[in-house]
Amino acid sequence: MNKYIKFVIAAVIIALGVYLMFNRNIGWGVVLVILSGIPIALFFKNENILLAFWQLRKQNLAKASKYLANIKDFRSQLHKSQYGYFHYLQALTMAQDHPQKTEGLMKKALEYGLNMKHDRAMAKLNLAASALAKGRKSEAQKLLEEAKRLDSAGLMTDQIKMIKDQMKMPTMQKHMHNPNMRQRGKF
Repeated sequence: MNKYIKFVIAAVIIALGVYLMFNRNIGWGVVLVILSGIPIALFFKNENILLAFWQLRKQNLAKASKYLANIKDFRSQLHKSQYGYFHYLQALTMAQDHPQKTEGLMKKALEYGLNMKHDRAMAKLNLAASALAKGRKSEAQKLLEEAKRLDSAGLMTDQIKMIKDQMKMPTMQKHMHNPNMRQRGKF
């Protein structure tokens, strides 16, 4: 549903509430005016994003991705403040099945903006992990430090420590080639 239709629905509910108030049904009019706040609140916080967050909290990734699939055109259905969270949730739901797609989605989420510090820290942590997997240690170190700075509550200290331990391990690509073995033949 287009985001501006929600304002039209709210205006119709308010008009109906005012009509009821003028026809001596003040109680029902007040109830309708109060209920008109629901479509206005859903303009700023999309119902599909809220349901996807709820399903992610229950760790039901299939249902969360189903709710995100209901958003066909995020620019027409979401408020600008939710563009980042749409990409963030897509990246989190795709992380297990398609880990190579998460880096681009997390970068888009950070470009559009995430309001909460721990969400930005989680995005930076995922970007650090993908940079480390691609062999870009300096970029991974920088992103890891930013994630550590943003994680003020200490919720991701274990994950940060795990990635730092992975950074200390030698990469197999550099140690696979022994220069002394290049000229040796079979005998």
